[in-house]
Amino acid sequence: MLRSRTALGGMVTAPHHLAAQAGRDILRDGGNAVEAMIAAAATIAVVYPHMNAIGGDGFWLIAEPGKDPVAIRACGGAAGAATPDFYRQQGHAAIPSRGPLAALTVAGAIGGWIKAADIATGIGGKVPLERLLADAVHHARAGVPVTKSQVELTTTKMAELKDVPGFVDTYAANGIPAIGDVLKQPALGATLEHLGKVGLDDFYRGDIARSNANGLAAVGSPIGLGDLESYHAKVMTPLSVRLSAGTVFNMVPPTQGVASLMILGLFDRLGVKAGDGFDHVHGLIEATKRAFIARNNHVGDPDRMTIDPMALLSDENLAQEAAKISMQTAQPWPHVAKPGDTIWMGAVDANGVAVSYIQSIFWEFGSGIVVPETGVLWQNRGASFTLHDGPNQLGPGRLPFHTLNPAMARLNDGSVLTYGTMGGEGQPQTQSAVFTRNVLFGQDLQEAITAPRWLLGKTWGDETTTLKLENRFDPALIDKLKSAGHAVEVVGPYEDMMGHAGGIRLRSNGVMEGATDSRADGTVAAI
Repeated sequence: MLRSRTALGGMVTAPHHLAAQAGRDILRDGGNAVEAMIAAAATIAVVYPHMNAIGGDGFWLIAEPGKDPVAIRACGGAAGAATPDFYRQQGHAAIPSRGPLAALTVAGAIGGWIKAADIATGIGGKVPLERLLADAVHHARAGVPVTKSQVELTTTKMAELKDVPGFVDTYAANGIPAIGDVLKQPALGATLEHLGKVGLDDFYRGDIARSNANGLAAVGSPIGLGDLESYHAKVMTPLSVRLSAGTVFNMVPPTQGVASLMILGLFDRLGVKAGDGFDHVHGLIEATKRAFIARNNHVGDPDRMTIDPMALLSDENLAQEAAKISMQTAQPWPHVAKPGDTIWMGAVDANGVAVSYIQSIFWEFGSGIVVPETGVLWQNRGASFTLHDGPNQLGPGRLPFHTLNPAMARLNDGSVLTYGTMGGEGQPQTQSAVFTRNVLFGQDLQEAITAPRWLLGKTWGDETTTLKLENRFDPALIDKLKSAGHAVEVVGPYEDMMGHAGGIRLRSNGVMEGATDSRADGTVAAI
């Protein structure tokens, strides 16, 4: 039987083992969970570049013992020059997904590290920044073995990335790499070393900012130095929903955090008594449909939204929406799916500080742009904007819709659960599967993550909008879902499209239970 890893001294879970170990080593050096996560975030930006980079965005939930979490929104807005007319004048009816014109939003991730470092200091953190970035610097300079997922995504996306400035030189200089080839990123290593010595703010208002701005301008990106200089991440109050098992927290817009919470709030009202049967899977799928409809209608830049997202999580709204769910018949689908490639990581320290963190460049390898002077791979998050009116219309300084949403729960039994996943549209779905299996139906956390998963809609560039089920599900369940009207597509046993989930549950007695996803390249590292 699958069992979670357990420890008392601290724990980090990540979809790449070197990131988890980097965070664990900071805990071993006396750092807290927030400091450990900064180290893990820097490291995974080096060793897992197809999924994230320091040229991307990030979102944090940080909880001290006995306190509700605080959120850090570290997503950059659109450049001042990025307007619908700017793209229309260049002959585009939609924002390009790759290349210089896709690199149109400020990279917010390091701004989030800045705010996180302030919080870390406030709870006693004393680990020098240079030490927090040391593992990342080392792996960038010495190199890191290329993973299977990086090879596969380099192969499948090469046609659309091969002409993007800096991509081939950085990630395929000798052709598409093989598994185990060594990837060295000396320019990125120098950038991280410089930031460790002079401070993270240099990324926005210093030498690194100027180098990035010059490099982006040289290839035609609308991002300018002024856009970088004006950026600051924000500390905020997260969204929350009260369930029968406790309170669950997630990120505010422009993320789809409200959808993740809606799914759980709706499912909590369906009265399902057992896990992994028809009622469980069907109920969560139908709750997902209701939540995604609300998300698509309302979520975008919070300054342009016409509804308070907490209104969607009110008892009244959840009761009304739950009443629209049939426990016998599938609601017709599809709808327009939201893609995204991302990493999620969690950390807990011996003092009970818990972190849920997600870092992303949107699509695999983001825009594909690598600034040669700094080695920074830039995101294409701005490709999620639209050029037509609505809450997600492109405009200077506006925040694009994000699939990113880290999750955390304070449960009635006194435990804290930090959990999450990558996978675009799949994030809320996988979160709901993991949470309900572990919290509501008593499965071990590792078992809950390893168990077969489903995905409603498309992700990772897939063109089908079916209900995808891993083939490890009971055939009788698959048949029953088909009979209920679900457009079922059976896929392989451990598919990347199902996300790379992880979680840590801190029990009231101080025992930490950690899990990682066999679909990724990660581990649980602990002391």
